[in-house]
Amino acid sequence: MKQHIITRALAAACALACAVSLAGCGASEEGKIRIGIKFDQPGLGFKKSGTYVGFDVDVATYIAEELGYTRDEIVWKEAPSAQREAMLQNGDVDMIIATYSITDSRKAVVDFAGPYFVAGQDLLVRDDETEINGPEDLNGKRLCSVTGSTSAVTVKEKFADEVQLMEQPGYAECATALFSGINTVPLGQAEAARALGLNFMQSAGLIILPQAFRGSVAPLGNTLIALLKNSTVAAAASVSTETSSLMSEMIEFHADAIIEIFLIFAIGYVILIIPIGILTTYLSNKLAVRR
Repeated sequence: MKQHIITRALAAACALACAVSLAGCGASEEGKIRIGIKFDQPGLGFKKSGTYVGFDVDVATYIAEELGYTRDEIVWKEAPSAQREAMLQNGDVDMIIATYSITDSRKAVVDFAGPYFVAGQDLLVRDDETEINGPEDLNGKRLCSVTGSTSAVTVKEKFADEVQLMEQPGYAECATALFSGINTVPLGQAEAARALGLNFMQSAGLIILPQAFRGSVAPLGNTLIALLKNSTVAAAASVSTETSSLMSEMIEFHADAIIEIFLIFAIGYVILIIPIGILTTYLSNKLAVRR
């Protein structure tokens, strides 16, 4: 059972840090409370379009208000798993509320309050995965977790001692690895290729890379769609791009048709994105590795 708890630095220590080094706290943060959260965990701590949402964010906001701070006096800081202790020790934040599990080693470094939330632990797998029904099925497979997190270590120690751990700096990177070709090819494929007498280049060219490419079609399509969407936002925000330059020129000479101009560009992006989405879905299903 995983216990997520609030970790708080002493207010006096923060005040002393601010008094000793204005550069450390920053003038814009004076009189505010700095709280570390996750930026990449939907439902708990997530940065979305410049705002912060999730259960941890709600808990942090409640605590800050109880301490006398308004919402505008909260400074949100990203707290990656591997940096949480250092951020508290260095005075970068006043408290951290970021799916922070209690362990004896962490107790020796920082102080805890809570717990405020008790949760279990689950595995995220692809929807076409049929071999993994629980942590015991992970032997011989790759398991991605975030540097500084205890989740993967718990799985390896208690359920699957032969699982291969892969660390990433954030959960978004783990999700990308899961849905891309990185984890598509089982470890046994390379071993089987060597058993058949194939050398490294033959194994890579005939066995590993074809499967990895087939598994990466959907992520590549999603990335292309995201790039198109981002260019739309950039154009709307007047960031210097070919699209925004053309849009600005059209608006300059046809100021009375601004709505129509925006609609034309919006329809153009839709015409580009929908076929890419349909093609990506078709190729992903057509080339999916069946096991």
